[in-house]
Amino acid sequence: MNPKRLLVPLLVFTAGLLVLVVTAGLLLFPSQPQQSAGKVPIGGPFKLTSHEGKPFTAENLKGKPFVVFFGFTHCPEVCPTTLYDLTQDMAALGQDASTLQAVFITVDPERDTPELMKTYLESFDPRIVGLTGTQEEIAAAARAYKIYYRKVPTDGSYTMDHSATLFLMDSKGEFYGTSNFQEPEETRRSKLRQLVKNG
Repeated sequence: MNPKRLLVPLLVFTAGLLVLVVTAGLLLFPSQPQQSAGKVPIGGPFKLTSHEGKPFTAENLKGKPFVVFFGFTHCPEVCPTTLYDLTQDMAALGQDASTLQAVFITVDPERDTPELMKTYLESFDPRIVGLTGTQEEIAAAARAYKIYYRKVPTDGSYTMDHSATLFLMDSKGEFYGTSNFQEPEETRRSKLRQLVKNG
């Protein structure tokens, strides 16, 4: 048999097989938009109210590195411990802490009014700003920082279950790292020093 007569069908078959493979690849592994290297999608715009009763947005934090913590004033342990540790850490940073901002965003706006937030924060570093808002405004801020929270009924009342992470953000409002109250003191402070230095 003439080899040339076999070559044409073979080429047609090979080309068809290649099209099938490419098509299957596109269906199984569709192209995804590529994210810029090193940038984590945590943080973003929000519109809340400070414990002084004044409007407060993400723009208020731009220009200096900052720390964001979500919690609530009726929290029995994690929140006061975290805020106490942050207060001690900022004191340990000395003059470096003057370039560091910190916000405490409630996940319980139903109870955490600006007045209550102001009274609660009197026990901690005066540079920590308490933020509250409507349910929708708090939900939007929580989505921006990818945190979880939910209302948990108790006998005659409720508590809040929530993520307990300190978000370290640079002066551009971009994610720098995380910390939490379970870390050793020196680890937390080293992270804050690096944030102040590089943020």
